[in-house]
Amino acid sequence: MHEAPPTPPPGPAATSPAAPAEPLSHGLKQRHLTMLGLGGVIGAGLFVGSGAGIAVAGPAIVVSYLIAGALAMLVMRMLGEMSAAMPASGSFSVHAERALGRWAGFSVGWLYWFLLVVVLAVEATAAAQIAHGWVPGVEPWAWVLLFMVVFTVANLTAVKNFGEFEFWFASLKVGAIVVFLVLGGLAVFGLLPDTDPVGMTNLTGQGGFLPNGWSGVVSGVLTVVFAFGGLEVVTIAAAETDDPARAVGRAVRSAVVRILFFYVGSMLVIVTVLPWTAQQAGLSPYVKVLDAIGVPSAGQIMNIVVFVALLSALNANLYGSSRMIFSLAERGEAPRGLLKVSRKAGAEGGGADGSSGQAGGVPRRAVLASVAFGFVSVLLNLLWPDTVFLYMLNSVGAVLLFVWALIAASQLRLRARLEQEAPDALALRMWWFPYLTWVTLAGLLGVLLLMLTDDAARPQVLWSAGATALVLLVAVGRERRDRRGSREPSALPDR
Repeated sequence: MHEAPPTPPPGPAATSPAAPAEPLSHGLKQRHLTMLGLGGVIGAGLFVGSGAGIAVAGPAIVVSYLIAGALAMLVMRMLGEMSAAMPASGSFSVHAERALGRWAGFSVGWLYWFLLVVVLAVEATAAAQIAHGWVPGVEPWAWVLLFMVVFTVANLTAVKNFGEFEFWFASLKVGAIVVFLVLGGLAVFGLLPDTDPVGMTNLTGQGGFLPNGWSGVVSGVLTVVFAFGGLEVVTIAAAETDDPARAVGRAVRSAVVRILFFYVGSMLVIVTVLPWTAQQAGLSPYVKVLDAIGVPSAGQIMNIVVFVALLSALNANLYGSSRMIFSLAERGEAPRGLLKVSRKAGAEGGGADGSSGQAGGVPRRAVLASVAFGFVSVLLNLLWPDTVFLYMLNSVGAVLLFVWALIAASQLRLRARLEQEAPDALALRMWWFPYLTWVTLAGLLGVLLLMLTDDAARPQVLWSAGATALVLLVAVGRERRDRRGSREPSALPDR
């Protein structure tokens, strides 16, 4: 193992695309990144959590997903623009530092890392509960331990192992949704055995398309917007491809539209095939639809899909958290001991195939640090799910919106700077800049304000705001300390 070279301090020159090469491996391929963009955001929030959105919005949940998906798509376009011009393993944390200052990069990096390692515990525990249902003789904690060990080993070896895991996990999820859309579409038109055409009955009956009015649509947005979290990992992973600028551009372009299609298309099929009143929060609407159209063992099939989705999210979060804390260490915002990366095989004289050994360049200490905190989160979830862990979960509940807001603010600053200093680096551009960026910021602020008026969501905003304020205080304190240190006279006079 060896230590990565330090990253130069941020400044105007840091916006140049000719930044020092990352010491990490370039083992990810375009297919890995494309499928990570497609499947990384498709998780249990869609397969199970969408039932809660349908319960509050009715058929208009389609509109809720369109609004939330459009917001996520705009954020990803901005992030894709910056990542294509300035690829880095820290992605939006690096961009925030270059655009707004050290305090911003420090704050958004640590908040996102904390978000990932806390959510990791939820995913590991939920996957363990499903596995325990299949094999009751094995306790859930043993399943959690197995999952954590397997994915830790996968992330400690070559980055291509992470890419392969995610490729096949995402392929299964995408394939499941495609099959669901085909079967649901056939059922709507009565083309399946023993089915009659449904028509628009379920879209206009039971109170109409807007049974709870536009307030139901707004409540639906609050329920489903967080299901789009996870797309950010694509831009983190892009730094470990052979051509980061081109790879992230292609991945962002293909991901956002297709994900909107999968999400909105799925919701349209669900509320068309069955009355919205048949859905219940906590139960998968996909299972209900598959049962209704006569698919045998629909519940177990969906259990398998949700299980894979949870493991996929666990794997992606472990990867994303390790790269984020590694990037923080590169910039002196985390312990420098985390900068150790595995030595590339054949680095001395090249591999047998003449390569430089792409299996190396893994930030193993960063992986272990993230896993260690992930284990702590899992233990808290198992021991005190309704007290200690609930407070932790609430403290990251709205962090994703804060991260997205900082991405938009960073893009406002960096786009103008790039147009002056390196216009050729803008291979991927945000639409209708700066108007849509301001619209996105207003939309994110609106969602936060609406969450404050919602009794269920208010604790998440308040706890997340508290956690953010704490991190900001630490960031500002560090900057002031560094400024005082730079002004102090040297201990030894110049001669």
